[in-house]
Amino acid sequence: MKRTLFILIFAFFVAFLATNAQTDASKRKPKQSTTAATTKPKQSTTSASKPKPAASQKQSTASKQKPKSGGVSNAPTLGTSNYTPEVKTYYANGVAFQMVEVRGGTFRMGATSEQGSDAYDDEEKPTLQVTLSSYSIGKTEVTQALWKAVMGSKASFNTGDNLPVGFVSWDDCQEFIRKLNALTGETFRLPTEAEWEYAARGGSKSRGYKYSGSNTVGDVAWYDGNSGSKTHPVGTKAPNELGIYDMTGNVREWCSDRYGDYSSASQTNPKGPNSGSYRVFRGGSWYDDARGCRVSFRFSNYPSIRNSSLGLRLAR
Repeated sequence: MKRTLFILIFAFFVAFLATNAQTDASKRKPKQSTTAATTKPKQSTTSASKPKPAASQKQSTASKQKPKSGGVSNAPTLGTSNYTPEVKTYYANGVAFQMVEVRGGTFRMGATSEQGSDAYDDEEKPTLQVTLSSYSIGKTEVTQALWKAVMGSKASFNTGDNLPVGFVSWDDCQEFIRKLNALTGETFRLPTEAEWEYAARGGSKSRGYKYSGSNTVGDVAWYDGNSGSKTHPVGTKAPNELGIYDMTGNVREWCSDRYGDYSSASQTNPKGPNSGSYRVFRGGSWYDDARGCRVSFRFSNYPSIRNSSLGLRLAR
């Protein structure tokens, strides 16, 4: 009897200990859960500051490193390229004109984010990555003085030596450039559409502006809101990041390319389509509203067309 009673008491004691152990374990779980919850944000913060090589982390890091729209993709931040563009002066029959160095780089061309709802889907999209070699571009639009020095006659409705030339066709520009090169022994040409946009955006010094040199169109452009329906002397508005004037407003500027739709494929030194009836011109004019003066906005027409808002800028 005593033996049976001892066994019952021992069994009861073991059951009591097991019950306490389960109770203690259930009490510890909330502490473990709370601890995990409080340490997770710290772990997340640490992983954000020191990215792991996981695919998701790489994508997150890449998106943070992308430049703001309009910038050069191989630069850590916009506007940090600290070189001073070289400016060279040339002469044609005694008339001086200047060309500005544009160092090569990679950028997003087309309707980048700063263009907002002003961008046209059928003209400026999709955006594409473009890589360009170094080149130089006119500090100002070709003036009437330079045109007359080369061609022997004026070609504009409004007259004035320091006014941009207008009323010139793409074909006229080719003749002007042939004669200019013969006079100078140089190799001037029209810029490609990609070269024009990269320079207008400020090249590797770009700060991602909507217009060439500012987000306020009137600071950098003679356009329909301030022009009084006429052209104005070149270089009288603020320059862009490269020290180039009037890439938005005053007169539109012929480019060398035929017009074509954009492709999202990356390109290097693109020259436009091999065929097509229209040629591209860029930059807006005294006649255009602010929307038409944006750095990504595109115009096109037959190469024989002339009007008072259409001129040119040299490249080399």
